[in-house]
Amino acid sequence: MRTTDDGAVLTERFERDRGHLRAVAYRMLGSLAEADDALQEAWLRANSAGIAGVENLGGWLTTVVSRVCLNMLRSRDRRREDSLEERLREPDADLPGRDPEEEALMADSVGVALLVVLDTLGPAERLAFVLHDMFAVAFEDIAPMLERTPAAVRQLASRARRRVRGGTVVRAEVDAVRRRSVVEAFLAATRGGDFEALVALLHPDVVLHADRMVVPTPEPIVVAGGRTVAQGAMAAVGRARFTGVALVDGTFGLAMAPQGRLRVVLTFVVTDGLITAIDVVADPERLGAMEIAAADTDL
Repeated sequence: MRTTDDGAVLTERFERDRGHLRAVAYRMLGSLAEADDALQEAWLRANSAGIAGVENLGGWLTTVVSRVCLNMLRSRDRRREDSLEERLREPDADLPGRDPEEEALMADSVGVALLVVLDTLGPAERLAFVLHDMFAVAFEDIAPMLERTPAAVRQLASRARRRVRGGTVVRAEVDAVRRRSVVEAFLAATRGGDFEALVALLHPDVVLHADRMVVPTPEPIVVAGGRTVAQGAMAAVGRARFTGVALVDGTFGLAMAPQGRLRVVLTFVVTDGLITAIDVVADPERLGAMEIAAADTDL
């Protein structure tokens, strides 16, 4: 029998654990709006079920939220051929009723590249990896959610981990650290709108190629010259909030992914510490052919 005290205990514990539960839901879904929807649904389910017989209330709430997220992932539209308008609209348009800065900060805290890779995983793989590798939930506790054995869940997490780390070894370059620092500096200058800092990173004769899906335009765009390229980057400050350093085919680049959905990739040629070429890719086929992995692979 459910008591008033049970309801008070559940309410207090749910609010105490809200930050943790939201973190789980965000990593499962890649969107704060969807994460908050999942928490609302989880609360309704938990409140309806009651806590009679529940020994580990925190673990039980994590399970309820995880099951809701799993159902949401399974019910997502599986079509990946988003319309051109959907793929290219500014990130702010993807966040109705949501503070874009909060969304960007959350993406940064997790890692944009990691969110991109998570978005490529199947629901079961994503749940196994997120719960075990990111929140240390035992395989034995994940198995009932997926109706699989702990050994099978272990395999799911292992496959997901390989995807996160990428199958391509980072190309051995003498200046690999410097290359990453240049890419990070480019992103920081773009986010901060620091024109002169951008110019300082670019070779005077830098050439930028952007495919026709980036703007969009009937033909690909080619822009040359450090100051001209920097001026173009200043127009992308909004998108830069949802951009992070990623391994792109084994070398450091940038991935723009509002709500964890890959939209644009930038690859760079760095010579003697300066950027000499930039390739901006938004064409879905080209993006699909790229291997994106997390830049930091200590998970």
